[in-house]
Amino acid sequence: MEMDIFIPCYVDQLFPATGWNMVKILEKLGCTVHYNPEQTCCGQPAWTTGQKELTKPVAEKWLKEFSTGRPVVCPAGSCVGMVRNYYHEMFMNSSYHLTLRNVQARTFELSEFLVNTLKVSDLGAKLPGKAVYHDACSALRECKIKTGPRMLLSHVRELELIEAEDAEECCGFGGTFSVKYEALSSSMAENKIKSALALEADYIISTDLSCLMHLEGYIRKNKLSIKTMHLADVLASGWEK
Repeated sequence: MEMDIFIPCYVDQLFPATGWNMVKILEKLGCTVHYNPEQTCCGQPAWTTGQKELTKPVAEKWLKEFSTGRPVVCPAGSCVGMVRNYYHEMFMNSSYHLTLRNVQARTFELSEFLVNTLKVSDLGAKLPGKAVYHDACSALRECKIKTGPRMLLSHVRELELIEAEDAEECCGFGGTFSVKYEALSSSMAENKIKSALALEADYIISTDLSCLMHLEGYIRKNKLSIKTMHLADVLASGWEK
């Protein structure tokens, strides 16, 4: 299968290894991966701060770049949620209407593409330790992603996946929410991390690096031993050569 990949802004700038690990996973499964170096942002940051007119040209560019007809795979539920749930407000009843519908139908977050499209559950990964899975708000509520990541993690050798009671609670990031309401945002991160530590977890794993980046900031500031990992980094771990 041939596909395009969309790498979110913060993955490109701050966590490029996760993007590379996604490519490694897809290529291991026999996929031909295409990356358009002209790609930029899906427009979500501007949209969530109310700058809708500034978002539209960014979104138009995104639609043009991914009008290849191939599946579009992204390692972030938030960006996929943006395309699926908010682009229609900008492009319904416009010349981009049909293009939008076509692109929406073939845009996937990584875990749902692996599980639902490629029908894969075991990547041959290995990661010793205990982990909790954090349901990122956008992935869970906008993309309905819940069982897929857990299925993939359940097949990671030597990894014990523990279900946290607050798995579906927000980590406190929320984009500009963490800037406007710093104290509340930090408190939410603290609760999430304390919950994981109480379960003696070694890792907090999620589909969205925006959440993990927020949690990692609290972890580093307080010099805690727990680690954060994106699902793609876990699934690319410990492969036998």
